[in-house]
Amino acid sequence: MTEAGTARTGDPERGTLDKAADENFPVAPFFLPKAWRDDLMAVYGFARLVDDIGDGDLAPGGADARLLGVSPEEAEDRLLLLDAFEADLHRVFDSTPRHPLLRRLQPTVRHAGLTPEPFLGLIAANRQDQLVKRYETYDDLLAYCELSANPVGRLVLSVTGTSTPERVRRSDAVCTALQIVEHLQDVAEDLGRDRIYLPAEDMKRFHVQEADLAAATAGASVRALVAYEAEHALNLLNEGTPLVGSVHGRLKLLLAGFVAGGRAAIRAIAAAEYDVLPGPPKPGKLQLLREVGVTLRGEG
Repeated sequence: MTEAGTARTGDPERGTLDKAADENFPVAPFFLPKAWRDDLMAVYGFARLVDDIGDGDLAPGGADARLLGVSPEEAEDRLLLLDAFEADLHRVFDSTPRHPLLRRLQPTVRHAGLTPEPFLGLIAANRQDQLVKRYETYDDLLAYCELSANPVGRLVLSVTGTSTPERVRRSDAVCTALQIVEHLQDVAEDLGRDRIYLPAEDMKRFHVQEADLAAATAGASVRALVAYEAEHALNLLNEGTPLVGSVHGRLKLLLAGFVAGGRAAIRAIAAAEYDVLPGPPKPGKLQLLREVGVTLRGEG
């Protein structure tokens, strides 16, 4: 799913939140009001931790499992951990959660009036990752993104008090695009987890075999496939970009950062000639800033 970053050590809460710096988009930048930053980091902590559970990237030592009430003998069972995490999520809404990241989330849930549904969607996506390793069609992948990515954007809109049906629709397009871009950056890493997020029907169209994805560098067919999927992602970003112009002030800058992060990552993939197999192509900060400017000016 999202980038794994480095293994978490020490304090489980701090180690998870530190991963925000590795994301393709700004999580809670300095220019936002402190209350928003705190709320967005609380939401990020939840999303990052549930991904770490689903990807098997929890810190060594089993601290997270113990906090969730899972025994050391069962700490490698990701589905069991996700069940325990879901049970702790429900405590956010009706009692006191065990995990510090969920205790951190509780005030945000209360004063922003958040519901369990988007959080449950993120947990469901990680359950799906344990059971579904391949996606036959692009529509299948979009359905996965509806669980794995779109809830995050909806939470951002809810936290900032700006949610409307039209903004949710645009946000979903942006979030799905960001998820697809992340999958493109992480083809090799995902294959190492026995996951392929490139739709099988598209792989057949470009005559790409699974073995081609295990190569040190991408051949022409893989590059053509990645370029095709990157175009899908760019179209979704274009569809969602009017979201930026629908809000004002510092929130506009934040949402422009999300869109710009996706655009800059796509440009980095293109600059690598769509060879994503040696490692994730990453945009530089200057490229990201340029894309922010372009997005704010309403250019494409």
